[in-house]
Amino acid sequence: MNYTRPKQTELTLTRTIAAGPAEVYDVWLDSKNPGGPWFGCKRMILDVKVDGLFYNCVGHEGREWAHYGRFITLDRPRRIEHTWVSEGTRGLESVVTLTFEPEGDKTRVTLRHTGV
Repeated sequence: MNYTRPKQTELTLTRTIAAGPAEVYDVWLDSKNPGGPWFGCKRMILDVKVDGLFYNCVGHEGREWAHYGRFITLDRPRRIEHTWVSEGTRGLESVVTLTFEPEGDKTRVTLRHTGV
């Protein structure tokens, strides 16, 4: 069987949050906080440590979508980096990098997803 690796792209999003970097970082990794990306998942495993694994399953458009990954970097309050695997990546690993930069009393959050 011949398999061609799909064309890859990169996505970068930047937002300013009205809280300090440590608070934003902590909320990002707290599955019980409604402000974080893990909140509301139908099923969840979140082992927040370097080489710790995560799994989450979200419901969307009448079906469940599973996402998997491994934490690569946890540098509070500056950086989080983890791998990302889902049906959308055809089982191939991509990388999500988040940076948290102070801007006065706010935080500039940059999410960069590469290898998608």
